[in-house]
Amino acid sequence: MTGERILEVRDLRVWYGTVRGAVQAVDGVSFTITAGETLGLVGESGCGKSTLGRGIMGLLPEGAAMDGEVVFEDRNLVGLSIAEVRDLRGPEIGMIFQEPMTRLNPLMRIEDHFREVLKVHEPDLTDAEVRKRSLEALGGMGIPPTRFRQFPHEFSGGMRQRIMIALALVLRPKLVICDEPTTSLDVLVEAQILRILSDLKRNFDTALLLITHNLGIIAEACDRVAVMYAGKIVEEGDARAVFAAPAHPYTRELLRSVISLRTTGLQYIPGAPPDLTDPPSGCRFHPRCPDAMRVCAQLEPMDQDLAWAHRASCWLNGPKDRISPEGSEPLEREELAVADEA
Repeated sequence: MTGERILEVRDLRVWYGTVRGAVQAVDGVSFTITAGETLGLVGESGCGKSTLGRGIMGLLPEGAAMDGEVVFEDRNLVGLSIAEVRDLRGPEIGMIFQEPMTRLNPLMRIEDHFREVLKVHEPDLTDAEVRKRSLEALGGMGIPPTRFRQFPHEFSGGMRQRIMIALALVLRPKLVICDEPTTSLDVLVEAQILRILSDLKRNFDTALLLITHNLGIIAEACDRVAVMYAGKIVEEGDARAVFAAPAHPYTRELLRSVISLRTTGLQYIPGAPPDLTDPPSGCRFHPRCPDAMRVCAQLEPMDQDLAWAHRASCWLNGPKDRISPEGSEPLEREELAVADEA
């Protein structure tokens, strides 16, 4: 990693307007990604991970609102016009979506997908140059030239995902956002995709934001990890350090839920992520937390630096001078049940 800062997200917030009120899908998120670095964003479904990725790309649906800062190479993307953001997509920031069959036009050959992408952003390219660039990108994904004129339905799920990666990389972006790139793929194809992403980072110094719910992928492919819950990042740090000594109960419970060859019984986190139209007071994880204290239900926790580049938002880590003796008492499950009914 060169250390050059590619992306810096500062206090980013995203709301969706609904008939029930505003859904606070992303609430005060901050992080950075440097060149050649992979940041893994992990959490349960509904915690705001995909919304965060789409917000960075400026791909939010009508009715959504966003504020904060998304600084890409010293340029704040929040507030730019649609045309300005569109110009950055592809050449500067690429995105790999989940479910590639829904992203590839079934009526267009693979050749036509690449021609459309390249001609929009580099209109001066000749047909020969378009073909050369396209085949180079596909070749890097292990797809032979003989399949260049085939339709999406003629490929397996793993090959379609590799085509999506090639489409994201053909314009040679500096940052690639990968939204569940291995969803619904078998473990062999998953390993191939992860190897491709690793080669991309190593050979081209590309920065990656890898969004997933799979902790095994984070451990294998990421330099750093950010754990997201209910629209907030609750823990962030070096992936190995976080997995070896998780500082937030949510991170710890996620890791306990992972199945391995040594698993003798299934572990899970009781309950479900909260309704983001009306999130809980204090720490949003406290209704499900086995270590919840009274203060957790009353005050939102503060970010605490635990070690170099490792931080967590949990009252278990302090500051101790903000917690009264009564606040440090365990929160009984019966109290939570009463609060939920209220």
